[in-house]
Amino acid sequence: MQKQPVYFKDLGVMGYTEAWEYQETLLKQNVEIKTRYHSAQQKQRKNSTTNYLLFVEHPPVYTLGKTGHEENILLDETELQDRGILFVRTNRGGDITFHGPEQIVGYPILDLEKFGTDIGKYLRNLEEIVIRTLADYGIQGDRSSGETGVWLQPGIVGRERKIAAFGVRCSRWITMHGFAFNVNTDLEYFEGIVPCGIKNKQVTSLARELGRQINLGEVKEKLKIHFEDVFEAELSPMIENPIPTI
Repeated sequence: MQKQPVYFKDLGVMGYTEAWEYQETLLKQNVEIKTRYHSAQQKQRKNSTTNYLLFVEHPPVYTLGKTGHEENILLDETELQDRGILFVRTNRGGDITFHGPEQIVGYPILDLEKFGTDIGKYLRNLEEIVIRTLADYGIQGDRSSGETGVWLQPGIVGRERKIAAFGVRCSRWITMHGFAFNVNTDLEYFEGIVPCGIKNKQVTSLARELGRQINLGEVKEKLKIHFEDVFEAELSPMIENPIPTI
């Protein structure tokens, strides 16, 4: 089977709003292509959408999903300002989470008509990428019934701890937003929220589990390899304007 081409770009450190706007631009360009061409004769043009995978680190920010509950943020505006944490309401699914330095945030902008039009399966595939990456470090990642994300020991009461959070948006089967994987993340930031709206469960990081700092670039390379395997895709460096002119 031919692998789907996906353009990859590491955005480095970028503000949450700037990265969100960048995603929206890529999504809207793809949606415009799909909207413009409807007939079977135009199927080839319609399929000229372009897939992307973006990696980024954000300065400290709490983001609230469109169905989230604002009471899950435990700090007031003054406390947020004092601690240098931004608060942003987003259009992704899920509740509240934290993004910050030494956390790998992945934003796939994919046309699911090329990968399977099943949002549940798409989320499980994103989780699988992180689970396989954890396995490379000798850690067993798992899923928790009814709770999106990647967990460690989800079936042991009092030991459940989340290492990666997920929240996506989809428009005409084009995805945006994605996952946040705690690598060397400062976990104290999570004390200012009820992470993902889930009470009485912990948050962890790869560094905490292994007892040492982890090379972020190394983890990114492992995530990319597993992304290619899980999605049967082929990553290539993103060029300036990969979306074709119509």
